Amino acid sequence: MKEWHPDKFQESDEAKLNAETHSKTIINAYHFLVSLSPETHLQNKEEYDISIASGIDDFLYKGQMLKITFGDGSVYEYFGIPKTVYNKLINSSTQNRFARRHIFEGYSYRKASKAMAEQV
Repeated sequence: MKEWHPDKFQESDEAKLNAETHSKTIINAYHFLVSLSPETHLQNKEEYDISIASGIDDFLYKGQMLKITFGDGSVYEYFGIPKTVYNKLINSSTQNRFARRHIFEGYSYRKASKAMAEQV
């Protein structure tokens, strides 16, 4: 981050803009890693449990990433989901139960967005 701090690039607007872009990329990567950490999961366990208990509203699968929208409006992303697991999920008669047993605690995840009530 020290190398790309925008304050180091005062000689031109283009250099400063490039440094700002690099800085934002680094900061976003840091926040992504923090969102996946066990400490973050432990800190937000109660909220996560409430979200998964509210049931699955919708989901989207793309490139081994499963994005699930829960009944409370929260959206979580689950990473490394094999196509076979996704196929079992969509063919399950009880998708929430299947996800509780095979996805929610078995794969890396992060909160993608907050519940609508929290955003207002």
